[in-house]
Order: sequence, then structure tokens, then C-alpha cells
Amino acid sequence: MHYLMPKAGVLSLHSSANEGPDGDVSLFFGLSGTGKTTLSADPRRFLIGDDEHCWSNDGVFNIEGGCYAKCIDLSAAKEPEIFGAIKFGSVVENVVYNKETRVIDYGDISLTENTRCAYPIEYIPNAKLPCLGGHPRNIILLTCDAFGVLPPVSKLTPAQVSYHFISGYTAKVAGTEEGVTEPSATFSSCFGAPFLVWHPTKYASMLAEKMKHHKANAWLINTGWNGGAYGTGKRISLKYSRAIIDAIHSGELEKAEYENYPVFNLAIPKNCSGVPSEVLNPEKSWMGTTASYAATTQKLAKLFVKNFASFADKADHAVLQAGPSI
Repeated sequence: MHYLMPKAGVLSLHSSANEGPDGDVSLFFGLSGTGKTTLSADPRRFLIGDDEHCWSNDGVFNIEGGCYAKCIDLSAAKEPEIFGAIKFGSVVENVVYNKETRVIDYGDISLTENTRCAYPIEYIPNAKLPCLGGHPRNIILLTCDAFGVLPPVSKLTPAQVSYHFISGYTAKVAGTEEGVTEPSATFSSCFGAPFLVWHPTKYASMLAEKMKHHKANAWLINTGWNGGAYGTGKRISLKYSRAIIDAIHSGELEKAEYENYPVFNLAIPKNCSGVPSEVLNPEKSWMGTTASYAATTQKLAKLFVKNFASFADKADHAVLQAGPSI
């Protein structure tokens, strides 16, 4: 589909999608562990799908018919829709369970942290069937920044959308391998490099064109660390990430007052309902020294620039200028 659809003029996307009661559609992009499935499973919105979609001249449509969710530390309190979808007919993998009671221990990661569940989309109570929606009003790029320097939410310009979409950044954290003590950056073009057939800039230019035509807003959401890098800062609470998504959907952040976040040159809101103002600006929430904050910011910025160099020959000037300044 990632080959055939763009060839037919339809944009294929590695994203989740949901729809509000007023028919407004949001697309969520993000690599594993960034919250794509979790944040799109919203009890107040209809789920169109959690992983693969296409955007045609008529709107978006799902091309899976099911969902594939991470199960690590899953609970009915934190993710009730996904927890409730795990029943007869679902397929769990890599989980540890009691062989007598058949009850799964979602906190047990002795086999791997990559515990998963696949289930038909109709197992989500608020799934939209058939899985179709209108043209997206909000494009949400999710990243889990373990360096702790990307803001929890930024409003992106059209050129920045293309830059961050092509970059497809997230970070892996220490603790999974012996001797690994620092976060490592991961870049996956269009938040789905293994699925791409055409050059990433083809998907990015199609996305930019559709966003411009349908006047969609775009946001970069960091669901990773705040107050410092992994090991010193804290993971941004799911409660704050949900509050940010709610503020996007309510229109609050579209009307908010913004300030420039240096180096990455991102527009960040000064206030957001349900989120402490100091959390919105990583420089203000940083618990280490000013020097350590500046060094970490520059380190991540340089990784972005180095990664994007391989796309420089195909990206236009405005997109090249939309990256961090080092």
C-alpha cells in the first residue's frame, strides 16, 4: 500500500487516526513507545485505526481492521479501552501469564519489554465502523525524547512539519543493554522507514500539499523526559500528554500565546490547561546546571542536523532551514 497508494495520488501513512464528535479528524504519527496507540484511544473520540491509514481526496481510511498495542505495564486505570480489548479473539505475544489462572502479568518484562496485543478494531468500544473519516484538522507528531530537551508541545510551521516528518525522531533509553548509560537517538523517516518504498520526501511533499489544501494544524508532542535527560529528569506524565491533546482538540492551543524555544526554533505555548507552565519549557524545568542543559540541547540538535544531511539533496530550501540552529 505504501507503494501503490502514492503512485495513485493517495498518501499512505504510518499513523493512527481518530475523530471527534464534530467530525474533526486527527492523525497521530510516532515510533514504538511514543504513545501513538495510547493517545489515539480516547474515550471521547471515535477510533478510525491505530497504525496504518491513507489520505485520499475524500478523507482518511484505515487499511488494517485491527490494532497492535504495547502491553508493558498495561492497566484498566491507565488505558481502559486497550485493557478491555484483550479478550477471547485477541492475540497476545511475549507476555508472561499464570498457567493455572491464565491471568497475564503486564508488569513482567522477563522475556522482553516489547510485549504486544493484536485485536480486531471492533473490540474498541468507540471504534468508528467502517473505518473512514474526513480530512484531518490536526496532524500530531509524537516523539519520546529521552534527552529531555524537546518541549511537551510545539506548534509547527508547514516547513517544520516536513522537517520533523522526514526526520522521524525518537530516543531509546538506557537499561536494556549492559553498559548503555545514555539515551540514544533513533531516526525513522516519516515515522515508518521500514514501510517506505518511495523516497521520504515524496510522502512529505504529499503531506505538506494536503495539509495546505485542507488548512490542517500541526504539532510536535514530546511524551518523553522533562526536567532533565533519562536518569535525572522524569517521564512526562500521561495525564499531561492527554491534557495537551485535549487542548489541541478543543482549539485552546490554536489561540494560545506562544514564545520561541531557541536552538530548535519551535513555537511553544506559555500556558495549557492541566499542565504546569514550567513543564512547557524544558529550559525552565531543567533540574541540572545551565551548562548541562545547553550541552544536551546542542548534542541533540547536532544529531538532527547530521541525520537530515542524507535528505538535503531532495528537500527544498525552506525545509532545510526549518531544522535546529547549531
